[in-house]
Amino acid sequence: MTAQHPPVDVHTEEGDGDRVATVLPGRGYTCDAPLLHHLRLLLHAEGWTVRTVRWGTPPSPEQLHELAPDLIGAVQAPRHLVVAKSLTTRLLPLAVELDLPGIWLTPLLREPGVRAAATRAGVPTLLVGGSADPCWDSDAATRSGQQVLELPRANHSLEVPGDLDASLQALHTVVVGAARFLDALG
Repeated sequence: MTAQHPPVDVHTEEGDGDRVATVLPGRGYTCDAPLLHHLRLLLHAEGWTVRTVRWGTPPSPEQLHELAPDLIGAVQAPRHLVVAKSLTTRLLPLAVELDLPGIWLTPLLREPGVRAAATRAGVPTLLVGGSADPCWDSDAATRSGQQVLELPRANHSLEVPGDLDASLQALHTVVVGAARFLDALG
């Protein structure tokens, strides 16, 4: 019997129907938090249709995998980009299977399945992490062969505790890196 998953809301901001981005939150990092909020703004400004996923209670890893077909597998567009944070980077193996490019914020590279999928990705993949994040594995990111953006002293929220200027610079760096990634996607 399948466990019931928490309710999920997917809000769509219409743009180019041929370019769809699905933005997935972390366990405690919503799509309204600075990184995902600004990446949504960037995607919308670049003309993408943006699907924003929200939930009141984050799903367990098992529930996340049950939701995956609806979250990223059901999109029918010539170009589908996944933007995921932490918890939802566990969907990297499915994204790789579906040949979906992605921006993976604080990917859980210490988990074997996520790390292996990052290495197998054959489509544009950007891994973003902070050197002070215990979930980030700098060596695994580098060995993956993917594009890597590592932020010095940044934690799991990609912020530098106690240093507002450095935190704002980190946010800027991620948005600029994402813009370059999108430009290369075409």
